[in-house]
Amino acid sequence: MTSNGSASRDATFRYQRVADKLRKEIGDGTHRPGERLPTQEELADRYQVSRATVIQALDLLRDRGLIVTRQGSGTFVASEPDVLPTLTTDGEDVLAADEPQQTAAGLGPRLIEAFEEPHVRIDAVSLTAESLNMALAEPLQLIRSGRITPETVKVRVMVPSRDLDLAFPRPAEEESGDGQLVHDHWLSLRNNHGAVLRHSLRSLRSTRGIDVEVTLRALPFTPPVKLYLLNGSEALFAFYIVTKREEQIDDTPQEIFDVLGSNSMLFPFGLGGGARDEAFVTQAQEWFDGLWGTLAKGITLGS
Repeated sequence: MTSNGSASRDATFRYQRVADKLRKEIGDGTHRPGERLPTQEELADRYQVSRATVIQALDLLRDRGLIVTRQGSGTFVASEPDVLPTLTTDGEDVLAADEPQQTAAGLGPRLIEAFEEPHVRIDAVSLTAESLNMALAEPLQLIRSGRITPETVKVRVMVPSRDLDLAFPRPAEEESGDGQLVHDHWLSLRNNHGAVLRHSLRSLRSTRGIDVEVTLRALPFTPPVKLYLLNGSEALFAFYIVTKREEQIDDTPQEIFDVLGSNSMLFPFGLGGGARDEAFVTQAQEWFDGLWGTLAKGITLGS
């Protein structure tokens, strides 16, 4: 876990600092309008960060209209880039504060930065842990290749209990009689993703000699939001947006009320991001720890 606020800020906003260095180089003419930027691998080596951090930095510059990406050709400085500076409260010349991203795009790079710390702690509340599994793919590959080398990894995940009458997913028409079919489908996803999560993380013990602890517990309610707490220094929060959609279950189309967690917008809060962010991170961790130690119960996957 990060030892102090300054260090956690460096970890949490590392990609913003990379983006700002590139923005300054665009502003001073080091990279001229229309010029091709170095590759992601070259930028990662130059700034001594992971490729995922570079990708986040480039995404931020692209959102600001400073660069454009041409499929198959690379990334280029925009023809008329806007390079006006934004000052933080301590006077540093950096890009504006972080913005929400879809879970599918934003969670993976944040997890890579979290796994770059020597002692990794991930706490999560979600419906099935599917997004967490998907986002872990790249950091786990970086660990297996030896590019990042944490000493310990502790992961705690809370998902709904198998015995719940879930708020979602559920049949859009209650009288359809397919409630058990929809519930069993969700339970299968919950169990499968939980099992994959435990197996993929615990395998780091034998492959890389990392001290790994993975624990899942069941909640007595359907969480209306998802939450990821990274190393005690960052909280990623998202609302589950319930929609009506069609799902193929046992080769039968079902109209259900459900959520697409990968599309949920993650709102980031980090230590070092001001009093509001720090209060949110602290309260989110207390909320998680409170549920973990009281209402959440042990879970048996597959039953």
